[in-house]
Amino acid sequence: MRCIRTASLTLALLASAAFLPAFASAATENATTQLPRTVRPTHYDIALTPNARALTFAGKVSITLEVLQSTPAITLNAFELTFQSARLTDASNTKYTAPKIQVNDADQTATFTFDKSLAPGSYKLAIEYRGKIGTQANGLFAIDYDTVAGGKRALYTQFENSDARRVIPSWDEPAYKATFTLEATVPAAEMAISNMPIAQRSALPDGRSLVRFAQSPKMSTYLLFFGLGEFDRATARAGATEVGVVTQKGSAPQGAFVLQSAQAILSEYNNYFAIPYPLPKLDNIASPGGSQFFSAMENWGAIYTFESSILLNPAISTQADKQRAFSVAAHEMAHQWFGDLVTMSWWDDLWLNEGFATWMAGRTTTLMHPEWNTALAAVPERDGAMIRDSLATTHPVVQHVQTVEQASQAFDSITYEKGAAVIRMLEGYVGADAWRAGVRQYLKNHAYANTVSDDLWREIETAAKKPVLDIAHDFTLLPGVPMITVGEPTCVDGKTTLQLTQGEFTRDQPTKKPLRWRVPVIVQSQGNAAQRTVVADGKAAITTLGCGLVIVNAGQSGYYRTLYTPRHFDTIKASFAALAAIDQLGLLTDSWSLGLNGQQPTSDVLDLAAATPVQADPQLWGTIAGVFDSINDLYTDTGARQEAFRKFAIAKLTPVLARVGWNAQPGELDTIAILRSELIRTLSALDDHVVIAEARRRYAASKTDAAAIPAALRKTILGVVARHADAATWDQLHAAALQEKTPLIKDNLYSLLSSTQDESLARRALDLSLTAEPGATNSAQMISVVAALHPDLAFDFAIAHMDAVNSKVDVTSRSGYYPSLAAGSLDAAMIRKVNSYAEANLAESSRRDAQTEVARIAYRIKVRNERLPEIDTWLAGK
Repeated sequence: MRCIRTASLTLALLASAAFLPAFASAATENATTQLPRTVRPTHYDIALTPNARALTFAGKVSITLEVLQSTPAITLNAFELTFQSARLTDASNTKYTAPKIQVNDADQTATFTFDKSLAPGSYKLAIEYRGKIGTQANGLFAIDYDTVAGGKRALYTQFENSDARRVIPSWDEPAYKATFTLEATVPAAEMAISNMPIAQRSALPDGRSLVRFAQSPKMSTYLLFFGLGEFDRATARAGATEVGVVTQKGSAPQGAFVLQSAQAILSEYNNYFAIPYPLPKLDNIASPGGSQFFSAMENWGAIYTFESSILLNPAISTQADKQRAFSVAAHEMAHQWFGDLVTMSWWDDLWLNEGFATWMAGRTTTLMHPEWNTALAAVPERDGAMIRDSLATTHPVVQHVQTVEQASQAFDSITYEKGAAVIRMLEGYVGADAWRAGVRQYLKNHAYANTVSDDLWREIETAAKKPVLDIAHDFTLLPGVPMITVGEPTCVDGKTTLQLTQGEFTRDQPTKKPLRWRVPVIVQSQGNAAQRTVVADGKAAITTLGCGLVIVNAGQSGYYRTLYTPRHFDTIKASFAALAAIDQLGLLTDSWSLGLNGQQPTSDVLDLAAATPVQADPQLWGTIAGVFDSINDLYTDTGARQEAFRKFAIAKLTPVLARVGWNAQPGELDTIAILRSELIRTLSALDDHVVIAEARRRYAASKTDAAAIPAALRKTILGVVARHADAATWDQLHAAALQEKTPLIKDNLYSLLSSTQDESLARRALDLSLTAEPGATNSAQMISVVAALHPDLAFDFAIAHMDAVNSKVDVTSRSGYYPSLAAGSLDAAMIRKVNSYAEANLAESSRRDAQTEVARIAYRIKVRNERLPEIDTWLAGK
């Protein structure tokens, strides 16, 4: 979600006021474009000949296009391509004089100018060109990895959001949909993968093969995919569709869970959307390596995913990894409809893709794996979006995007998690059946076309037969987080009435006048049915049965913070243990954020933690552990003050770990398995000597007893050992990384080398990151891991070695990568450093990520100075 400045697109918006037949709806007619509207493509015939060893490729493309208005030139997107020739023919096969080709690197375009204007009509533009194969996930790129049989190299493509132009001269914008036929000349022993099945494979005289894939459906350029390497492919049937998992050779069994899951997910989606998946096959392609920008990509029929997000290696994978693999598959498969079949017209409405897929993945995981109890995960995900959304640097869900860099930065928690939270809230407001009916009609009406958000809202409103548009607009067109302040409850004749006032939760604009939202609110008193209202014009009253405890945002489907009066909150604390787990989570996250903001006592969150019984829901304890970890981090370098907090936190978490134990028990809940790792990690961060000693004991014993470290705890135990490593232990882990031949495990070991508390060892990890040893796509992650404990060190190192680091970071991520390293700093000087980086390296229009990190650092410093004394006082009274 990042992009470097040297590729900046600074063109003014060229959206035409006139209707042109190139675009079939108002959504695409008015879409932002950075290309002239005079020409549109309808089909691409592409031929690629990659040279993996030389990291180059030769390409040919014949583009069938329509000239819509008389024009002397055709402008399309192209970047880092070298053109050999171009020729144009019309529908009668008349050849035109070879055009003059002008490349504009700043705008990432190529213009083909002819000696006379082209009349409206159908043409074919044939281009021969050459390009580069990169080592980061942009365009066509190579991944090198180790195996027991030696080093291997595989090729893959990543085109979202604007990198198809690195491989194919094309109209590389989502509204320009076309069909694609791809062929590739490849080594005979290697497998080629694309969106469609192979239609023909022919042996060539030189020992290579020519592979031709079937024609794709009409789609956007960013969804095209090509992969090549020594692969295995396991398949299964899901109705009319062949579902596959593609892995490096020998790793297919690690994809068995996702293959089985994909069959079930596809069946569920065919039913939910009421439009059968339209392609003949759907592959999940697992790749070694990694990216700072993404973990998976929804290419139509050929989902690309890094191994760490989809494969389950029995030597290292955990229950959390299993749940993540299912969620990632469910997310990317939801895109096959929301994003691929129906695509946003421009990146302004990216949330239509990502917010919906995030919500759909959560819904599907809850439906198909109720034993995971993942419905509760919606609360911390929503909270993460609110943390970002409460800063002045936030943006609306539907945002105005003008450049490639801004499009890259749009892939954030507002687009994903806030988008999903808004959908969850609106589904709750209109009802699940009406929501599904609206979604089905939306997909049916816009299949193979492009849309804007209002296209969805109109269908939902029609299906629901109740007003939706105003609420949807408030939560997608306005930035920020509503806050509902709850007046003191009054009970008369067995009914409780609450006065609700809508304000705004903001962390860095205390004098800001609140925006106005129409907020759907659910209120429930214990033992009674929930009541619903909409807070409009800033105020509302609601009455519920009973005179007992009343919870606002019951079920936690609303996207807002809830602030209670002190007396009401005291009542909640007294009954906290008896509340539904999802409401416990919501109260905990709200009180934590409101406490940090000074809107209620900071110690309230500690009171809730103190009131939580040992046997409470594992996900609640996982959230409490996360809060303790955050407080501990704020106490960094405070000596005795930090020790006082650690003593309290360890005392609260130790009985919970004793309950779940270090060893898995037969039949235990999956949530217990995840909590075990979370508790061990947090107690390690709190410097709990008992936990650290036990992890070290198991690590030492594992050299002679493989059972000393169960696979489910391998990452966790090694993480504790690495965090508290001395030089000798660090060297042992380094030796293990050098010897490891499994990429999934090897990558984890290099991350562990970067996670040490010892600053001198962290410096060694930073130096190691810029060598060839970790692998081209691991280096940036190593620096990021160092930044978790040493933000100032990691940021200064990356800036000092920017040229080298740039070669290790995918281009899409760069503008946000460097500021992200500084996010954990508590040094006011870092604000100046990040601002200096942004001013020197980023276009003014593309500094949002840097500005956000500056705001976060300033807020952390404020919280440390103003809120920790409250916690000190609370701890002193215990």
